[in-house]
Amino acid sequence: MSIEMSGEVAPGFSLVTLSRISARRVAYDWAWARDNAAAIDRNWERRLAKTPGLFDGTVFLASGCTIADSTCEAALFEAPYSRFIAFRDAGVPDALVANAFAAIVPHSADGAVILGVMGAHTANAGQIYFPCGTPDRGDLREDGTVDLAGSAAREFLEETGLTLPEGAEEEWVLLRGDGQLAFLRPVRFDLDAEALKARIEAHRAREDEPELAHSVVARSRTDIDAARMPSFVQAYLASIFPD
Repeated sequence: MSIEMSGEVAPGFSLVTLSRISARRVAYDWAWARDNAAAIDRNWERRLAKTPGLFDGTVFLASGCTIADSTCEAALFEAPYSRFIAFRDAGVPDALVANAFAAIVPHSADGAVILGVMGAHTANAGQIYFPCGTPDRGDLREDGTVDLAGSAAREFLEETGLTLPEGAEEEWVLLRGDGQLAFLRPVRFDLDAEALKARIEAHRAREDEPELAHSVVARSRTDIDAARMPSFVQAYLASIFPD
């Protein structure tokens, strides 16, 4: 499917249509994390007390992003998950660093968008957004690239059980704002929203500990949940649904 737009789509957010995205691992001295190590440790202890299953693995954050000829290349560096969570919990205080991630956005045949409500055992419990995750070392390739597109497809399959339609166009939109680089790939499915939702729920029922509590359908701006949807999700839905 095609979304042709650029510029500001919501307060503080810009949207750019891209034909290709890429990312590469770089070395980066994250001064904010080094200077706030004690506060980061305290924040992680607080998080673990609330959600004991959290794992302090290595993830990738962005230290740069360039766009040329509808192609975006991001510079990503490794950081412990606890640093990323503290950075986000503190309101993204370092303007030189961004939370970069990629996600498949499932559009149904009847014009709706399907989202997931995160489970109680996750770091984002109760929030509503598209199936996605912060890229990690599993997305790193031998040549030093970080496979954002592969990360999006993997997370989508793991959380929904859905495979992408054959021949689906690979077009991306980049939403920049609120300390985030959200690379979103809208994909149109042949099923209507209720059928897609039923398949996702069937997949959840087969899992021992599903990441999603359940799925929801958005058909218009009236379905935007300002309390539980992250700002990038609100901005995207506002960009595709008419006033």
